[in-house]
Amino acid sequence: MRSRLSALLLAVLVTSHAWAFEPFVVRDIRVEGLQRITAGTVFNYLPVKIGERFDDARSEAAIRALFRSGFFRDVRIEREGDVLVVAVQERPAISSIEISGNEDIETEPLLDSLKQIGFAEGRVFNRSLLDKVEQELRRQYFSRGKYAVRIESTVTPLERNRVGISIQVSEGRAARIKHISIVGNKVFDDETLLDRFKLSTPTLLSFYTQADQYSKQKLAADLETLRSFYLDRGYINFNIDSTQVSITPDKKDIYITINITEGEQFRVKEVKLAGDFVVPPEELFPLVGINPGDIFSRRYVTSTVDAIGEYLGDQGYAFANVNTIPEVDEKQRLVTVTFFVDPGKRVYVRRINMVGNTRTRDEVLRREMRQMEAGWFSASAVERSRTRLDRLGYFEEVNVETPSVPGTPDQVDVNYSVTERPSGNLLLGLGYSQTSGILFNASVSQNNFLGTGKQVSFSFNNSQVNTVYSFNYVNPYYTVDGVSRGFGAYFRQTDASQANLASYNVDTYGGNVSFGVPINEFDRVRLNAEFEHLELSQTAFSPQVVADYINAQGDTFDNIRLTASWAHDTRNKALFADRGMLQRLSAEVTLPGLDLQYYKINYRHLLYVPLTRYLTLSLNGEIGYGDGYGDYDQLPFFKNFYAGGVRSIRGFQDNTLGPKDSATRQPIGGAFKLLGNVELYFPPPLLSELKSFRMSTFFDIGNVFADFNDFEAGELRYSVGVGATWLSPLGALTFSLAKPLNEKEGDDTQIFQFTIGTNF
Repeated sequence: MRSRLSALLLAVLVTSHAWAFEPFVVRDIRVEGLQRITAGTVFNYLPVKIGERFDDARSEAAIRALFRSGFFRDVRIEREGDVLVVAVQERPAISSIEISGNEDIETEPLLDSLKQIGFAEGRVFNRSLLDKVEQELRRQYFSRGKYAVRIESTVTPLERNRVGISIQVSEGRAARIKHISIVGNKVFDDETLLDRFKLSTPTLLSFYTQADQYSKQKLAADLETLRSFYLDRGYINFNIDSTQVSITPDKKDIYITINITEGEQFRVKEVKLAGDFVVPPEELFPLVGINPGDIFSRRYVTSTVDAIGEYLGDQGYAFANVNTIPEVDEKQRLVTVTFFVDPGKRVYVRRINMVGNTRTRDEVLRREMRQMEAGWFSASAVERSRTRLDRLGYFEEVNVETPSVPGTPDQVDVNYSVTERPSGNLLLGLGYSQTSGILFNASVSQNNFLGTGKQVSFSFNNSQVNTVYSFNYVNPYYTVDGVSRGFGAYFRQTDASQANLASYNVDTYGGNVSFGVPINEFDRVRLNAEFEHLELSQTAFSPQVVADYINAQGDTFDNIRLTASWAHDTRNKALFADRGMLQRLSAEVTLPGLDLQYYKINYRHLLYVPLTRYLTLSLNGEIGYGDGYGDYDQLPFFKNFYAGGVRSIRGFQDNTLGPKDSATRQPIGGAFKLLGNVELYFPPPLLSELKSFRMSTFFDIGNVFADFNDFEAGELRYSVGVGATWLSPLGALTFSLAKPLNEKEGDDTQIFQFTIGTNF
């Protein structure tokens, strides 16, 4: 209908502005009425040239071409002798666009999107295009559940054939889902089915989840969730018959009705493997997640297809295809499932390319590769290589692509693209910690020194607790096999009373050399030897335990401390991990015959479990024990374990849990530590894609005891709360708001805790 009206309008225009005249040869062309548009632009669109014969057909074609350009709202063709006169009236130009009342949609991104369709300042104004803009705005607000939105446009003529456009938006209140009905369900009740929907009626958390705001896309996702729910439970004939969405006249409430047919439940009769077996079938059968007699489940069928595809992909068959062929027996309600394997050709990697590493040497990236050039393609090796690059900490983002090599069906290239982050740091600044007080720090560090991957740092740090001078160097690839070597030196002065501990001072200096040996892809052993010179001194407020220790053992100690640790690390990221596990067992012992004789053993188990795309559950447990040997019958008090604070049991002041001196009530720590944390991580509201900030809710439990034999479950402390961590340029900023659940008399509680800057 619209095309017919356009043709009729064009015919009227042509009839109005072109009349029959004798054909003639054009000796010249003159354009009249131009204001902004150049004559050259008209000549480009005009299908007539000087010297050509002009007649009625050419006249109609010329008018059509000029109107089609969109620059003119009126065109006339006239003749003066042998001169062709083209008289035009230009469309106005858009001088300004003002949008007001839009709160849900930001103005700048909106103007940028309008510019893409030709609606922008300086462009030719077209009323039909403005109508499209209004329709698109309504569509966007409808997708946000705001069906009462009103959009009014005002076009104001200005001098020099220009117009100003004002778009007033009245968004209105988002319509809320009043009720969701499911009709036809007999096996499962409404509550069971609706619990799986993202859409819901209003709840206390609707302001955050916005689950009560209707969206066509969300409803489609919920319908697919409903379909999967039934198919995963054997109802292979399940069908969604119809869906009705209605809105009240005031456009504030929405009612959704879903009509379904459940059908009968089916079980698996037999499972078969067929196709081209490039690997023995007995290697594939353990990957099958569904067995005869089981209730048919599409989820298990899909997971089996994925498992077989991944297994073949690791054998070099990157383009393997696994199809499911079900044979349904409607009478007996049984399904025979056949997995047909089409492996395709074995694929080899021609070349591995690195892009984006402008500072980091190519060899630093290539030594992390687990996929080799000229070898079989392995999807898991390619992904593991990407993870290892991500864990280096040199890159903000790491992506990988595996394009086919043109002209060869059995080769691919593996292209890693990285975005480098500054790996060096020259820092002069201040920070603050609740425990350490004001921190002054000056440091020069380079985690990727000259692009070699080596770590070099020198720092000076000063706080109420510590004054530290240190130098450290680590070569993560001292050998080509990945054995690391590092060494360092330090000087530290510590005022323990400023850390909520018993009042005493410790001055130490020393140096160390360390080696790290990879056992396999996820396990590593570290060995460290350190010389330590330690001077212990008491103050006027020191508890008796400090004086007794100095009288019995002296106040100056020279030691060689050996540390060995084993770590099993499968985390996908070094910072803000959301899957994987870390286990670490370490043992520390001083060499016999020197001034101090003690040992300490620590074990930590940290697990990340992804619950959804944005929710991650973290489970952490730590246990530590220490004791003296030889002439020492206990662990030196200044080597004790401590608990309380942001990094252990939140809600209690740093280092204040555990044994205290009987006279001064100052914390002195203990030889046995037990800690546990359960934490649920999630992104901040409305900023789910922000990678440098995350929030959490947590439950902490633990305490420190004088010795293993002194452990009492009733002395464990608990706390719950919320926390947040921001990876700022100064380092990790950690905040927590915690409530102790079983504090006892003498406990030092602290509901709000934070650390800003670097904690020493």
